[in-house]
Amino acid sequence: MSIREELAHTQLALTAAERKIVQVLLADYPKSGLGTATRLARLAGVSDPTVMRLMIKLGYGKFSDFQTKLLEEVESRLHSPLLMMEAKRPANASEGTALGYYNSVIQSLERTRTQTSSQAYTRAVSMLLETKGKVLLLGGRFSRNVASILASYLAQLRVGVHDMEKLSASDFDVLIDMGKKDLLVVFDYRRYQADVVSFARQAHERGVGILLFTDPWLSPIAEIADQTMVAAIDSDSPFDTSASCVAQIEAVVAHALAVRGPSVRGRIEDIEAIRDANGVTLDAGNDPERGKNPGSRIQSAASKS
Repeated sequence: MSIREELAHTQLALTAAERKIVQVLLADYPKSGLGTATRLARLAGVSDPTVMRLMIKLGYGKFSDFQTKLLEEVESRLHSPLLMMEAKRPANASEGTALGYYNSVIQSLERTRTQTSSQAYTRAVSMLLETKGKVLLLGGRFSRNVASILASYLAQLRVGVHDMEKLSASDFDVLIDMGKKDLLVVFDYRRYQADVVSFARQAHERGVGILLFTDPWLSPIAEIADQTMVAAIDSDSPFDTSASCVAQIEAVVAHALAVRGPSVRGRIEDIEAIRDANGVTLDAGNDPERGKNPGSRIQSAASKS
């Protein structure tokens, strides 16, 4: 668990003064925790000993221990593939490297599975399916591919799904038509993308709901997100894995079908009828109705359903 998550979701019994310190740390994270204990106390309007008591409650022997972990998180968030090539250079480049990579991805998948509660999936599904307005999906350089996969699934479950794909300058104009009835689903993983963060913040200012998919270090968007879904992305490669991110969105879809299946079944049946009528997939060739007028076949399929 990151320090941000620890502070935001602590179950510890904190005094009013200690809660002020937590609020200061979260309001300007991580910068507010990188100065001296005296500076932090002054920002929160409390005494130096109060800062030390909070650190001890959080499990740190002294303030410097807290800062050491905070700096490690900052460093991890900023790692580029170029730096990771040196940090994760294999001892022996052999045919076993590929299989070792699979094992590292399996570990990330397991951490993703165990660190996200079923309540989080229920909340995400509720946001995705109950939003009255548009659902817009946005991601960064690589994560937009994951966003597009979820958009393809989601379009089978509801209307009003819009995949923003690569964010361009003109896409910011979309903000003018976004409001409280809409939902922005954002995928933002470490080396967080400035334009994606900016778009999400401006959407939030317009009252748009935010569903965030991110990593354990948490995108800055987590500060404004209504629900945050965390996936472990570490792997034995200079590049973070997207496998756990894809698995997580597929888990969201599976959860949606498990709890909302009857309400979306009609839409899925209609889509399948249209695909079948137009021979979209190879299995359509086994349909005895194939070759007839597409409109009549759609009507026939709809009446059967």
